[in-house]
Amino acid sequence: MPIFIDRRLNPKDKSLGNRQRFLRRVRTELKRSVQEQIRAGKIADVDSEHAISMPVAGTSEPSFRDAKDSGRRQHVLPGNRHYTPGDQLPKPSRGGGLGSSPGLQPSEDDFRFVLSREEVLDLFFEDLELPDMVKLNLKEVLAVKPRRAGYSVSGSPTNISIARTMRNSHGRRIALRRPKREEIEAILRELASLEADGTDSAQRYRRVAVLRAELDRLERRRRVIAFVDPVDIRFNRFDPQPQPNANAVMFCLMDVSGSMGEREKHLAKDFFVLLHLFLKRRYDRADIVFIRHTHTAQEVDEETFFYSTQSGGTVVSTALEEMRSIIAQRYPSREWNIYAAQASDGDNLATDSERCLSLMDGGIMRLCQYFAYVEIIDERESEIFGSTANGTSLWRAYLAVKDRWSNFDMSRIAKASDIYPVFRQLFTKQPAVQRD
Repeated sequence: MPIFIDRRLNPKDKSLGNRQRFLRRVRTELKRSVQEQIRAGKIADVDSEHAISMPVAGTSEPSFRDAKDSGRRQHVLPGNRHYTPGDQLPKPSRGGGLGSSPGLQPSEDDFRFVLSREEVLDLFFEDLELPDMVKLNLKEVLAVKPRRAGYSVSGSPTNISIARTMRNSHGRRIALRRPKREEIEAILRELASLEADGTDSAQRYRRVAVLRAELDRLERRRRVIAFVDPVDIRFNRFDPQPQPNANAVMFCLMDVSGSMGEREKHLAKDFFVLLHLFLKRRYDRADIVFIRHTHTAQEVDEETFFYSTQSGGTVVSTALEEMRSIIAQRYPSREWNIYAAQASDGDNLATDSERCLSLMDGGIMRLCQYFAYVEIIDERESEIFGSTANGTSLWRAYLAVKDRWSNFDMSRIAKASDIYPVFRQLFTKQPAVQRD
């Protein structure tokens, strides 16, 4: 079956079929190039277009050629003054011509392909997911909510649209020229005045007869053309709109205390930027709750979370308490898939780290489908803390949580190049679990 290549430019905000076929053919190479660019660049660059350089091999398009050993063909060849049939052509000597030297052989540059923002995000987050989305059965149970969907000619009397019905009635009466009440009352007043006149004249009798006949015609016409006819009646129409009664919510907990320097805060924000893009791209109905904490914690909006400056002491347990309070108020665990991601430098009081451990064991881990902790450390500490047993008091407390709960994971970030590998480690798509 022949494949025709459409070489027209892509219309605005659209993608032609041959572009999609090309993306499917070189998807592996494009994905590798995007990941390398993001790993070497800035996390914010994920949310933009990318120009990808690719080897020319594998990017060629199908072409058609005539089979030389079949069919009947007629050729018209130009004549020449130097050769006749049967002459042997001399072979070019070595060193003559571009094709004789490997260093001078013509070559093609790498193929550059520009990916749109949506295509970059699709490739970047293709094999990532929120782990352990177990409440899928709740997401499939849909609550039906009535939604206005225009009007219908049948329905319940309680759903009659008075405004639309009277509007149809008025239009029908105008079209059929139903006599108005004012016309009949004017005729009645004239009849009353003529009957009150005692003069005996033929002209008065003829006028009275004409008015009575007109009055009878108008009244018959009013009786025939009803004020409201069944064809005028319209009912409000409501269609059932499915509403999901369970969703996913991600809690983003970030330490902004004085112990977090500008470098640490920048790395933490880059991690959450990547998480934010991932959630918005992969999950249409995922809520995101932003919580910042020093010695106190509060829920903030996206703008404040990423751009506002704040400093103070460090009490990590306040963020966990704020998260637990919000879950109790707005996100019941029986209906919501609850996730959390926390970033901190681990600088915390030993007593408060014990408090964090009790909060995690006491209820938070039972409510969460998955909890990811990222600790921002200095580059020089990456070798010292090579063993996961070493670290801050908060790290040691969370190690105990990891030993007890399989839905908890933790990792360290020392430099910008660590963000992408750590993110993929925490949110790599898990193999499907067979359930009886």
